[in-house]
Parts: sequence; C-alpha cells; structure tokens
Amino acid sequence: MDEFTSIIDFLDQLLADTSVPRNVRAAISRAKDKLSANEPASSRAGGAIYALDEVSNDINLPMHARTMIWNILSELEGMKNAE
Repeated sequence: MDEFTSIIDFLDQLLADTSVPRNVRAAISRAKDKLSANEPASSRAGGAIYALDEVSNDINLPMHARTMIWNILSELEGMKNAE
C-alpha cells in the first residue's frame, strides 16, 4: 500500500466539506493529484506541501479544516525529510 493513502483519505474528507472555500478545495485537489503522481515520494510530498502551504493561512478557511491541513503538512514534512 502507498504511504500516502491515509493522507489522500484526509484530503478527500476536506474536498467533500462544503464549508471549505472553493479556492482551498482547488489547492487540496492539486495536492491530491501530486500525491497520486508517478514520481519519487519526496517529490510528491514536496509538491503537495507547496500546494497546501499556500492556502493553509487563508482567512476564510474554517478552523477545523485549517487544523487538518496543518496536520497533513506536518505528516508530509516528516515523510519528505525521512528520505
């Protein structure tokens, strides 16, 4: 099983949440696409981090979604640095 499967599941939850602004869901979708790409794991994690980091401080982002994104970013940073 891919090491990013649980993170993709969390991203899917955020994509299904209608309280998350559209621009943030677009960035989450880009991050999900990056994690699903056929590239080395560190490159996939880096691309997803970049996509999520730009919206993690969006003023319109609900607090529960912001916390979830920060947790995902932390997890991705750990995976990226482990290699």
